Amino acid sequence: MTEVVDLGEFGEEFRRDPYPVYAMLRERGPVHRVRMPASDQGHETWLIVGYEEARSALTDPRLAKDGNRIGVTFLDEELIGKHLLSTDPPQHTRLRGLISRSFTARRVEELRPRVQQITDDLLDAMLPAGRTDLVESFSYPLPITVICELLGVPEMDRTEFRELSMEAVAPTGADSGYDAIVRLAQYLRDLIEDKRCAGHSGDLLSDLIRTTAEDGDRLSPQELRGMAFILLIAGHETTVNLLTSGVHALLTHPEQLAALRADMTLLDGAIEEMLRYEGPVENATFRFAAEPLDVAGTFIEKGESVRVCLNAADHDAGRFPAPDRFDIRRDTRGHLAFGHGIHYCLGAPLARLEARTAIRTLLERAPALTLAGPPGDWLPGMLMRGMRALPVRW
Repeated sequence: MTEVVDLGEFGEEFRRDPYPVYAMLRERGPVHRVRMPASDQGHETWLIVGYEEARSALTDPRLAKDGNRIGVTFLDEELIGKHLLSTDPPQHTRLRGLISRSFTARRVEELRPRVQQITDDLLDAMLPAGRTDLVESFSYPLPITVICELLGVPEMDRTEFRELSMEAVAPTGADSGYDAIVRLAQYLRDLIEDKRCAGHSGDLLSDLIRTTAEDGDRLSPQELRGMAFILLIAGHETTVNLLTSGVHALLTHPEQLAALRADMTLLDGAIEEMLRYEGPVENATFRFAAEPLDVAGTFIEKGESVRVCLNAADHDAGRFPAPDRFDIRRDTRGHLAFGHGIHYCLGAPLARLEARTAIRTLLERAPALTLAGPPGDWLPGMLMRGMRALPVRW
């Protein structure tokens, strides 16, 4: 009988610092049957914690993202619609091709001046106070403003959207996540219809409504809703956590912070190390065995679920020596914070642009930046990795 490791038994300490548990599991093997904590409804799944096995699993076509391949339909997909994280080729290839027509590298680069302006405006408002919660004053409003402006979400809706998206990815109760998705689905349905009726307004969502491939293919209303959902949530929740965890890593490693302040050419490498050291997505979303398969000597039956632990893989000493050391000069090539293969994060260039702009400007304008107390609670669940609050002063 396969041993089931109950992650809930490790208690709150596992949420604060899961890496010792992942290291213990990895010493015993790269793949384990686990029961997730109560915050993840206590589901049983296979968990991949080894780097090489994780990288391979992320490109294994036998591990399906689309539950329909094993005869499973999820209620949230019925509400929201299919999107890049819930499809496999050829549907995934088609969806990514359509969105890539509008969400281009040039479009991201054109956002650079606006990202800088938003950053400066937030710091203008924040710095006179002398201390703040970095999440509330900086890490959250920057990416939510950028992605909402990019997609055309009205400013008056952004506070409610933030609350719903946070509940969807890190539910605080048994039914709260589903309820948030129901409300998000209705909001996006109305937003898309409003844009369809209003005509072209230059934002990304309006462009997606009108995007047509050479063969006349277009996104259906349900696909538009799914794409808007994944762009809005993945487009800001991950960056909130990247900014907060990245600043926290610098402030708790003063020698690394001093090195970066002395040489800002290290910034790009520092951002990549932040992604490796405390990636904002702890575990990739579920995959399902579309056929029986063997992963590193572990037999997985058809229909069983699999989670690839990105953060555990990025702390595998076999790939990154001394993985628990934060080192902005480290060679981080190959880290999995943005995934790997066909599901590699479409928004990675935007996340990097925001992180480079925000962290550089924050360090330049707040030279005495330091922690003002312990961080807030870590987010519940095993999907997102981040803090609810980070008190700082300068």
